[in-house]
Amino acid sequence: MKDVRAFRSIRYVSGCCSGSLMGKRLLSGVALLALGGCLMVGPKYHEPKNWAPDHYDLHNGAKSTHAAKEQPSHSPVSVVTEHPVADAWWKLFKDPELTSLEDRVAGENLSFILATQNLAQSRAQMLVAGAERFPNLSAQGDYIRAQHSSKQLQEIIKRVGRGFPNTAGQEANFLQSSQDATVPLLNQWQDRIDATYELDLWGRVAYQYRAAKSIMQMSEEERRSVLIARQADMARDYLQLRGDQKRKRILAANHATLQKLLDLARSRYRSGLVTELDVDGVQARLHGLEAQQANLEQSIAREMNAIALLLGLPPQSLNAELQKTSEIPTVPPVVPAGLPSELAHRRPDIREAEAHLRETVAEVGEAVADFYPKVTVTADFGFQTLSFRDLGFWNARAWNVGPTISLPIFQGGRLYGQLKLKKAAQRGAAIEYRQTVLQAWHEVDNALQAYHDEQMRWQGLMRSVDDEKRTLLLAMDQYQSGLGTYLSVLEAQTNLQNAQLEQAGSDSELATNLARLYNALGGGWAEVLPEAAQKQH
Repeated sequence: MKDVRAFRSIRYVSGCCSGSLMGKRLLSGVALLALGGCLMVGPKYHEPKNWAPDHYDLHNGAKSTHAAKEQPSHSPVSVVTEHPVADAWWKLFKDPELTSLEDRVAGENLSFILATQNLAQSRAQMLVAGAERFPNLSAQGDYIRAQHSSKQLQEIIKRVGRGFPNTAGQEANFLQSSQDATVPLLNQWQDRIDATYELDLWGRVAYQYRAAKSIMQMSEEERRSVLIARQADMARDYLQLRGDQKRKRILAANHATLQKLLDLARSRYRSGLVTELDVDGVQARLHGLEAQQANLEQSIAREMNAIALLLGLPPQSLNAELQKTSEIPTVPPVVPAGLPSELAHRRPDIREAEAHLRETVAEVGEAVADFYPKVTVTADFGFQTLSFRDLGFWNARAWNVGPTISLPIFQGGRLYGQLKLKKAAQRGAAIEYRQTVLQAWHEVDNALQAYHDEQMRWQGLMRSVDDEKRTLLLAMDQYQSGLGTYLSVLEAQTNLQNAQLEQAGSDSELATNLARLYNALGGGWAEVLPEAAQKQH
């Protein structure tokens, strides 16, 4: 059907071009269309509406679940609020080392630097696509030294002479003179300015530029996603490192306690108060703890290397800096999470999906415009002469100007297939956008739930550690006074160690969950990237 419409346009244009007057009218109409702007035959882009689950209110940002209502009364550590998201959210931990590492991510992370170079390529492609919106001007000069065929000239003269009336031997004389005609060696000098410009009557060039601009915006949002993800990775690795370092200190303290218990058991064994079984039990427990310490050292080394890799550094480059004793950063009492209605404007993956949707709409418009005639105006002006001395004279000028019309008559279904392909891609991009938004809300909801539940777990573990400390002190007193068995002491010491390790893990997990929450919220760089990232342009 589209090919038939194009064929009708062909017949109309052909009729208009018959005759000088009609040709002038056609050129005038083309000029008016060019001055008035293109017709934009493709579809129009409609911005997607904001969407949120039923338990979120897009008007005031309220959330009717645990995160906004139950948390203030049941969360003992930190409350999520709807205040604007902090730009550098990691500063809420008030840890100078974490702040220093995060500030270096934008300038040193290789993934982000690579994404910056990809963005530069997309911007260059956008410039290439946008160049067709303007006339193409070029200057050219050439010199040609040529020897044309004298035989061809003689043959031409001979054939022309045969057309003369045979009067007084004129034809014979003309034919005789053709035998001596020669073409001299010629020097041709030429310089000119060429210009071409496509009249974007149907919006093909405009759609092409829009598509390239959307691709550039996709690269920009992808770069932003990489930065937010690497910042979250840095916070996660750092917080896990501090958690493992705290567990290492707990194991070291328990190792000292077990060593004292082993000395006490040996002393009581020499006094005949306990059996050798008690000594072997403490010693076995000490060896098991040393094995735990070795595994923990491996985890710490791996996390230090992960942090170094995020900053583009060789392994063990930051060991001296990170081995300094530091506690796990505490989460802030108030966590500003912003309004749920702003999620689509903060998450770069949602913005990237929307840019992809705009790109596919523009490509559909470009495919529709391919069915219509393509009008290109070409012109050139210059000087041509056989002598270099005459090159600058006005009577050596040469010029031409006129439109070129390209009409799609029959393409074997290629244009129609291309249009169907672009429309299918547009529908896929719309589904991808919906999927991205839905996935974002799931990540936010899961992060809020995890942050809330971990606080409840942390509170229980804190109480458990206090209880286990009192139990161990009581068991030690009873054992030293002979009123209790060694088994009760070892059991109390094991329970305390496990509770302390779990509490350290909860400290780290709680802080890590906060980093995951901010990652799900789209980080803090909604509009402006950090200064180090801007220098990568």
